[in-house]
Amino acid sequence: MIRKIQTIVLLILFFLPNNVYSLIEVDITRGNLNPLPIAVSPLFSDEKTINNGKKELEISDIGSEISKIVENNLKRTGLFNPLDKKAFLQKPDIAHFKPRFEDWGLIKAQALITGKVSLVDDKLKVEFRLWDVLAGREMIALAFTTVPNNWRRVGHIITDKVYERLTGEKGYFDTRIIYVSEKGPKTRRIKRLAIMDQDGFNNKYLTLGNELVLTPRFNPTNQMVTYLSYFKNLPRVYLLDIETGLQEVVGDFPGMTFAPRFSPDGKKIIMSFAKDGNSEIYTMDLENRIVEKITNHPSIDTSPSFSPNGKYIAFNSDRSGYQQIYTMKSNGKSVKRISFGKGLYGTPVWSPRGDLIAFTKLHKGKFYIGVMRTDGTGERLLTENYYQEAPSWSPNGRVLIFYRETKSDSEGKGFSAKLWSIDLTGYNERLVETETDASDPSWSSLLSN
Repeated sequence: MIRKIQTIVLLILFFLPNNVYSLIEVDITRGNLNPLPIAVSPLFSDEKTINNGKKELEISDIGSEISKIVENNLKRTGLFNPLDKKAFLQKPDIAHFKPRFEDWGLIKAQALITGKVSLVDDKLKVEFRLWDVLAGREMIALAFTTVPNNWRRVGHIITDKVYERLTGEKGYFDTRIIYVSEKGPKTRRIKRLAIMDQDGFNNKYLTLGNELVLTPRFNPTNQMVTYLSYFKNLPRVYLLDIETGLQEVVGDFPGMTFAPRFSPDGKKIIMSFAKDGNSEIYTMDLENRIVEKITNHPSIDTSPSFSPNGKYIAFNSDRSGYQQIYTMKSNGKSVKRISFGKGLYGTPVWSPRGDLIAFTKLHKGKFYIGVMRTDGTGERLLTENYYQEAPSWSPNGRVLIFYRETKSDSEGKGFSAKLWSIDLTGYNERLVETETDASDPSWSSLLSN
């Protein structure tokens, strides 16, 4: 059931010298207001078929599918407007080697992606180029080699390279999302761990649904996951290696444990633990299993999240009388309240860039997903709904994924839980397709790092 990450080898890497600038500029601060017109030409091939051990694959079909992956990835960002292929005036093979920039300019393209796929010693070789149509020059030339059935990942990696070159930020496309798959009525939900590529493909189920599972979270440094499960109604914190399928119990706790997360270096787990009617924050060293109590307060402290440098922790507490967000040093000292708006604040999650904290807010019966600076200033509410929770950052800190519960009909009967994503600017809110209802998403780091 576990899908191993296949190796992709980078063969060629050319960038323009640092003193050469493109005329293309993608505005990443205003969402999808002015998406960049980009032409994604189908990747062509001189060969017809290959045999990957199971069935013959049309090379040209693979090239076409890779271009669709790139196109769909770029479109979902809201920053790019992929142009209709029917309007293309130049054939893919000719465009790859020598684009007629005037032809691409006629259809209003400002950037152009071309490519070629071929077979080299039973390996799939994929070449692509990114062109600046306005300046009439090449921006990137890259080639990858991998096993034939790994072509989807190549499409995501190409998108990452294009996105980074045109926006100046790392991409987030060669990633996976783990979540809780849900089925059945709300009072008797069957919950399983599931994982998929960030675009919803290659969905796999990691548990059988015999036990309740909650709050899966990726290790920032590898494909390890921690999550909470109930064994005979007792909470247990588990570690699961996505690549090998090996699973182990981190701790068997007599009280209630909440929302385990990894430290930035992946060597510790931080969580809240309820004992004798009070919830405090603890860390556990995964190597020696030493548990350290971080907070010591009569109020409820929960939902901890490390800063990217590991020096600080964000958490929520009702020590002010009602639930608010606080920060403190990783040793529990210098506790500081940072949320002061109206309503209840929870589930703080530090951005991978370290500049913002995402949160959930409840005010006047509505749930909001928002962000604020790490000192609490600059609060921005990105989206509101009947019920939504559990924001998780993309690895570049540009997009948030969360889950939303809705009523199924006008009478308020029925129930549905789905994953949604939204850009940091508050634009480009999108439904993330899953096979079943879904909750508690967590975004992985880049697989190609």
